[in-house]
Amino acid sequence: MTTPKIAVYSLSDLKNTTDDALPNYLTSLKFKQSHILTDVRLALSSTAVIIAAITFYADYKLGWDATKEGTFWAVIAYFILNGALTYWVWGVEKGKVFVGEGKNGALLSISSSTQKHSPIYHLKVRTSSSRTAEPTTSEISCPFTRWFDSDGYFVAKPFQQWLAGEIAIIGEADPKSVEAAKKVRDGYVELTDGDIKVPQKESQGNGSGKETPSKKIREKSRKNIKL
Repeated sequence: MTTPKIAVYSLSDLKNTTDDALPNYLTSLKFKQSHILTDVRLALSSTAVIIAAITFYADYKLGWDATKEGTFWAVIAYFILNGALTYWVWGVEKGKVFVGEGKNGALLSISSSTQKHSPIYHLKVRTSSSRTAEPTTSEISCPFTRWFDSDGYFVAKPFQQWLAGEIAIIGEADPKSVEAAKKVRDGYVELTDGDIKVPQKESQGNGSGKETPSKKIREKSRKNIKL
């Protein structure tokens, strides 16, 4: 399935599309995602909505005089739940887009963020070899143009290569992407706007008519890459 086209000047669209792609990639590498954060958020918001719905129905059926005391406590409960939800989103989740563990039991937590008017994707990565081991935290960043082309389409491979090249636990699960990322860093190929360009030294003086390795990679990258 081809990813939908987005507005390249919309920072929220760039971030949200990338956030959605990150857990999809990790689960394809057999990482086991924990849904506890999402489940708690859903439970808090659903309970608040149910309380509001029951209060409205009771007031509609029984009238204000019969329900005013119950409404008072329902309003208090509603605001407590919304306060708890706000704290959970901003104080606990803190922009986390993935929480889970690898096949060897290593734990991985990734939070994403952007800064106003800056098309840079920031990740805060927290890893530990086990539940009892001391976690380590690192921060990485990269421009969105690394994996979005000029038309607004998300290209998965450059994004996956960046993650595998920067985060060791992901690189261990996807060594092919690590090798591709090393070639990018070494100048063998250059990723821009989701495309791969032939290095200057390859593009000059090659009159043999044969395809260079970078040319083959570039033409492959133009195909629709599935998430």
